[in-house]
Amino acid sequence: MLAKPCHIITPTIFRTPENFVPRAIQFRHKATTTQPTPIVVPDRRVSTQEIIDEKIVAFWDYQFLFMSQRLEVPNPIKLKLIEGALPKDFPLGTYYLTGPGLFIDDYGSNIHPLDGHGYLRAFEINGPKGEVRFSAKYVKTKAQMEECDPISGSWRFTHRGPFSVLKGSKMIANTKVMKNVANTSILKWGGRLFCLWEGGTPYEIEPQTLDTIGSFNFFNDDNNIIEGSVDRPHAWDVVARILKPILHGIFKMPSKRLLSHYKVDAQRKRLIVMACNAEDMVLPRSHYTFYGTMAAISGKAPMISALSVNHKKPTSSIYILPRFSSNTTNCNSDEYWRKPIEAPQLWLLHVANAFENVDDDGNLRIQIHATACAYKWFNFQKMFGYNWQNDKLDPSMMNCKEGKEQRLPQLIEVTIKLDKNRKHRECSITRLNNRAKSSDFPMINPEYCGYKHRFVYTAASCGSHQTLSHFPFETILKLDKLTKKVCTWAPGIRRFVGEPMFVNKGSFGDEDNGYLLVVEYVVSRRMCNLVILDSKRIGEARAVIAKFEVPKSLTFPLGFHGAWTLKQ
Repeated sequence: MLAKPCHIITPTIFRTPENFVPRAIQFRHKATTTQPTPIVVPDRRVSTQEIIDEKIVAFWDYQFLFMSQRLEVPNPIKLKLIEGALPKDFPLGTYYLTGPGLFIDDYGSNIHPLDGHGYLRAFEINGPKGEVRFSAKYVKTKAQMEECDPISGSWRFTHRGPFSVLKGSKMIANTKVMKNVANTSILKWGGRLFCLWEGGTPYEIEPQTLDTIGSFNFFNDDNNIIEGSVDRPHAWDVVARILKPILHGIFKMPSKRLLSHYKVDAQRKRLIVMACNAEDMVLPRSHYTFYGTMAAISGKAPMISALSVNHKKPTSSIYILPRFSSNTTNCNSDEYWRKPIEAPQLWLLHVANAFENVDDDGNLRIQIHATACAYKWFNFQKMFGYNWQNDKLDPSMMNCKEGKEQRLPQLIEVTIKLDKNRKHRECSITRLNNRAKSSDFPMINPEYCGYKHRFVYTAASCGSHQTLSHFPFETILKLDKLTKKVCTWAPGIRRFVGEPMFVNKGSFGDEDNGYLLVVEYVVSRRMCNLVILDSKRIGEARAVIAKFEVPKSLTFPLGFHGAWTLKQ
């Protein structure tokens, strides 16, 4: 039942030398002479063979992060403590982590990591007992139940998904494009647990057993959704109205929402929804255009290849949507939010926090702390190095060549200023950290969500790895915005990290008083660990509080996003 890591082909950029045998399994011949060995001054220059070996090791390390795990863990197991000790006062709760779990089926089809079925992992942390229990299950989406035989456990991909190309008879004329795999993020809202996917409705999960309850629609009736109108129709609007029923009728894409983004105000227990429908996908102002896509429609290329970002547009549009009625603001007109603010070109990836300040004169100042990259780097169909033509992951796609580092994901601050009448507007972008070569998955103390914060934590790469110099991330970075001080923690050689998760243990006003949960992927041993860090000690020798080892047979692939929930 375990996935086999033997279905991987070495890409051209990491060409394997003839008769190559990894050094870890090379045999040393016994000495045939008794002559003393002369002392030689070591040559500090790196040999060509060492460079080749390092690239080969880096390639296989990268593949390990996306190695399928077919086993589920329905009954929680106790994890082995391998370092430190869990504090007795550690908050009682569960750390949920979701992401793709399967990348290859039993019929030779490899899929893009973004199309991998959601594999939900749960770490139940009990401070008084000093233990962590682990469980994991696949989210039983409609696509998962169709593609996995519950009796034999065999898999056969039947849905293309937006990012992949299948093999054999499932390749041509396959109209199953929208494959809701519920693998992107996990959300606790209103006492309920949801696994999310950016192209469809969430799936509700039973928090204790991880059983899938079913899909959950936040709207009782899609037909009640009010769509915005355009005063002056554009030619693209006509194209959109023609394309929309085709996408819905042939490819079974939702008629109202093709992409849905759910934002929750946890403190006020309110749900904010932003939707992107078919018409938005073809309007020039959304920076997307359709081009020749017969290969994508027929199944010979990923459906996502039908979309292209307009690199020539020098700016990115930011819309400020009011959460309350206009009578609660100083502005008598709602026109200010209909017209976007043009910011320097960027692709916003993940937001850590956003907060606002209104001065005595009514002027508004909004600050957003997030990670963003350049248009020229972001490529949906090649993300993570997926290549549908030869079915292999190429690490070079995620690791830019020298001189192009500015395109990579970086931690930034977006500042928007509006006067009291909301007519004069300014927007500026500042890079917050120059120490890391790339960074993503920003996190703050969740108690400060929507308020001014001081500390930001993120996964980062500081260039310690020669070949994988930008991704995967090998460092946890802590930024103090007040002092501009940057502190880091790194797990060691051939070890990578995922998204950090902040667990608060102090009261409001003691922002940095807490723990960081992060999964450590020990690629040198093909294992992964749950690491608990002291958020105040990042950058010090005693940053690690405790480390728990996941059994090797249950090692899981790289996770996407997680959530921490306190036990009620």
